[in-house]
Amino acid sequence: MTQSLPGQSPVQEQALTVSGRPPVVVIGAGPYGLSVAAHIRATGVPVRVFGEVMGSWRHAMATGMFLKSTPAATDLSAPEPGGRLADFRREHGEPELTELTPIPCDVFVRYGQWFQKRYVGEVEPARVTAVERPASGSGSGFVVRLDDGQEMAASAVVVATGLNGLAHVPDELRHLAPEGPGPRAAVSHTSHHTDLSVYAGRRVAVVGGGQSALESAALLHEAGAEAQVLVREGSVLWGMTPVLTRPWSQRVAKPASPLGTGWVLAAVCAAPGSVRRLPAAARLLLFRRALGPSGGWWLRDRVEGVVRVRTSRRVTGAVLSGPRVRLDVAGPGGERESLTVDHVLAATGYRLDLDALPFLSPAVRRAVACVPGSKAPALRGTFESSVPGLYFTGSLAAPMFGPMMRFVAGTEFAAVRIARHVGAA
Repeated sequence: MTQSLPGQSPVQEQALTVSGRPPVVVIGAGPYGLSVAAHIRATGVPVRVFGEVMGSWRHAMATGMFLKSTPAATDLSAPEPGGRLADFRREHGEPELTELTPIPCDVFVRYGQWFQKRYVGEVEPARVTAVERPASGSGSGFVVRLDDGQEMAASAVVVATGLNGLAHVPDELRHLAPEGPGPRAAVSHTSHHTDLSVYAGRRVAVVGGGQSALESAALLHEAGAEAQVLVREGSVLWGMTPVLTRPWSQRVAKPASPLGTGWVLAAVCAAPGSVRRLPAAARLLLFRRALGPSGGWWLRDRVEGVVRVRTSRRVTGAVLSGPRVRLDVAGPGGERESLTVDHVLAATGYRLDLDALPFLSPAVRRAVACVPGSKAPALRGTFESSVPGLYFTGSLAAPMFGPMMRFVAGTEFAAVRIARHVGAA
């Protein structure tokens, strides 16, 4: 029996007991990182996971937010039965959630933490600062460096960092958005906040028309802020209230899927691997258009007639005016107006960009082939990139495998294929 060295973690000990193979390193401990790690560990391949368990869900979501996904589309992927959200609720004596029950983010965080303890084991909080290829001629795999000064070999690396570092602030606002905005900053992104009550009594313009914009505006209003939403489109779209039982004619006309009803969504959810075989231009169009900005059905009553929502409004410029921000706004018909607020909250989504992953060395980034017309990695059917042993999953894989990879519902498809491939290597 192999003895542990002083200070070794169980995961580090496991890595040393597998003869001749460095561990697989999983970067990220959100839904995709945890699911991939659980499946890899079940194959017997050593794995080390770095990150904060459900970190983005704890630090990039404002208190009081709910998931847009339904319970049926919110299960992490475990290598054996018993790891669903419903199993977690049942084990803790909590009622099962239905399609008509919005899921609080804090419930999902607790579920992820429970899943980690049950299927993954230790997640190491050290931050990965570099992923490099070994020196020429010294073999395959990677050298991984951590922020605590450690250096280790990895047989493969799985990037499951979610949307960390990918927040997009439009050019018109970016010059007023510092790296670490506090409550008195002029412009911030929705992912910068866990507590919107700091804006109580202040005028806030929320830029965007999707779930993040609309829910943030509702939370701002409920916290005592004077919020208004500037939506580029001519109208706001809202999800339909789920119907638990539908007649067969409706089920045939608009089949259900984890992402909603309709044949297109049902097809891309049933066969993400087939999406990958489409021409790149068609895949990017699907990625950008399949699910446009919209608000959850349960949010509508908290926004309509409550928060001022102004459609067909586009921010064309922003300058500081004393302690406030003056926005230049183009309206319908081309008219212009000047709007002065205390803060601008950009609910303007995310951009997939390999250059925003600073832990990948420049040489590794250059070697990763991208989807034509984007800065997202081109991936094989196993989620492996053009760099052997380097895998990407979650949102970074969506331009290849379709919109399901942007949601928790895609964890099983990705985790099974990555684990199978690294296990056979």
